[in-house]
Amino acid sequence: MTMAGPDAGPAIPVWLAEDDLGCIICHELLAWPATLPCGHSFCRNCLVGLWDAGRRWSCPTCREGGTRPLQLRKNTMLQDLVDKYSRAARELEDRSPVPGPARSPAPGPRCHTAQLRVVAQKSITEVGRELAELVDQLVDTVGSLQSQRCLPESEPDNELRTLASALLDGVDLSLASPKLVTSNTPEAKMRDFLHDLKEIQGKLRENFTWKGTPEEQMQVDVSEALSSSSSLVSDQSHLVPKRASSFAQWAISPAFDLGSLSCSLEVSEDHRTVTVSHYPQPYPWSPERFASCQVLSSQGFSSGQQYWEVDTQHCSHWAVGVASRGMRRDQILGRTSDSWCLEWNGAGQLSAWHMVKAAVLGSDRPSVVGIRLDLEEGKLAFYSVADGEKLLYEYPVSVSFVLYPAFWLYGLYPGNSLTVRQVNL
Repeated sequence: MTMAGPDAGPAIPVWLAEDDLGCIICHELLAWPATLPCGHSFCRNCLVGLWDAGRRWSCPTCREGGTRPLQLRKNTMLQDLVDKYSRAARELEDRSPVPGPARSPAPGPRCHTAQLRVVAQKSITEVGRELAELVDQLVDTVGSLQSQRCLPESEPDNELRTLASALLDGVDLSLASPKLVTSNTPEAKMRDFLHDLKEIQGKLRENFTWKGTPEEQMQVDVSEALSSSSSLVSDQSHLVPKRASSFAQWAISPAFDLGSLSCSLEVSEDHRTVTVSHYPQPYPWSPERFASCQVLSSQGFSSGQQYWEVDTQHCSHWAVGVASRGMRRDQILGRTSDSWCLEWNGAGQLSAWHMVKAAVLGSDRPSVVGIRLDLEEGKLAFYSVADGEKLLYEYPVSVSFVLYPAFWLYGLYPGNSLTVRQVNL
């Protein structure tokens, strides 16, 4: 994304992410942004909905405010930025080839799910392989010049110096021989330079060239490592089955409720994986359907103990928890009095949310989250269970309504997914 004034010359590149123009209440791009006296900005309808629900007229972030209504005015500069960002995202999405049937452009910023990538960078492996190919060409060229031996004495010397300077500028000279070009005659210099080039060529081939694709090579490396390990460990003690969960006796496997599913989400055939769709889905309208990327499970609980696990490895911004069936469909999980959740915000922060109050838990991201709902003792606990069971946060829960497992995914990242995992028994 680039920005420039009306009379400016070159445009200035701006590295802008969705979170920079997002609303903390709905987690979507700002729509009719309103900036409060404290400086924080939110969607106007999100603020109105929050205050109508009974909260005092205060900022959801810093709580500055009072008991009197605040006058909300549109922040035209923020709205202009959101509009420009949305247009850039749509243009980038339209230019990107997508397999499958033709699709029509999304009608607005809240319906499209394009991810704007402003910086593209080659991997070190790709650069290394290109450098290896360049060295191969140089070796062939220098070898050809050496075999012809028909150039004036000064030409090979000057051209090879230029080639060496271009090639080795910024390259670790430890790849080459310590004696780089020490002879006096042009023929000897060419011979030494060719020798050093071949040493560099060999080093690059060792590190950046393979048979097959990088993915295939990775599989080969893993297979070789496993083979080596198995030969060293005769009793195969490394093949230990996964430890059973301490909460296995209360394990359930909730399925997603298609009636509450947002039109921005898709569900797998077994109803255990939910994914942010690349295009809005044509689900029939229902007052039970969430406006943002959320879904409840089809099974609710009013008593007893339940435990389930959610694999979050393929989702960069998510929340999991519980909510009542009556949770407002324009609200966000953890921002109401009848919902609780654990949230990873995609910017390196894990927190627990309830009634728009966040308890920051740190910067460690759990790859698998265990949720234990104990309505007999009135507790809701979140665990990190990828390597054991580590308690992350616990809420006291004493309610008279049925609670349902609830899930939320950041709507601007197509392909992000959450999976209800089978609990180890």
